Amino acid sequence: MVAELWSTLTMRRGSVLITWIVGFSVCYVGSTLALGSTPHADATGLEVVRWFRDNGSHVRLAVWFLTFAMVFFAGFASIVRSYLPAPHRDLFFIGAVTLIAETVVQSWLMAGLALHPRGLQPATGRLVLDVAIFWGPVLTSSTMMMLAPVTVLAVQGRLFPRWIGYVTLAALVEQAIETITVFGHRGFIAPGGPMNLLLGAGLTSVALIAVGISVARSAATA
Repeated sequence: MVAELWSTLTMRRGSVLITWIVGFSVCYVGSTLALGSTPHADATGLEVVRWFRDNGSHVRLAVWFLTFAMVFFAGFASIVRSYLPAPHRDLFFIGAVTLIAETVVQSWLMAGLALHPRGLQPATGRLVLDVAIFWGPVLTSSTMMMLAPVTVLAVQGRLFPRWIGYVTLAALVEQAIETITVFGHRGFIAPGGPMNLLLGAGLTSVALIAVGISVARSAATA
């Protein structure tokens, strides 16, 4: 009786995890599409102000989507954490919590800039956006904390298939290299630039979704 109940709960956990993954993916994509292309790190203060005047409603919509995305991400992280052994689960969860916290703070800054864009001074706009775009370079520490324990387990052949380890390792290495965006000023390696928002975000998202699907499949067959 106890074994049957545990099996049912485990299978439901797998289904719930897939729901969290789908919910996060939809909200994250919605946020990305709503926000569009933000001012570059080398844009002038006047260009920043003009962009927020033209896109203030888009920013607020993006933040709205992101608010729900963080709820789904928290659910995803909680279930994956319960699947991992100690101390791997703790490192993964610390990374997830800091990722959520840093993302929320970054969204506050973006939404604040979009609230009264017509009264925004160029120097102020450039300064606050500078703080916001460093979300990308600093976030690499959080994603590495999430990817590293899964990579170690998968490469060792524990809990995850080895191919998961190769996927998370590729993302982990990219995130480590991506820390150079801390020193960037323009172009591909600028903070908040393509390396952060396209390459890094893409690889990390694929890796974490793969991890989630692997955990959900394991729960369904347990």
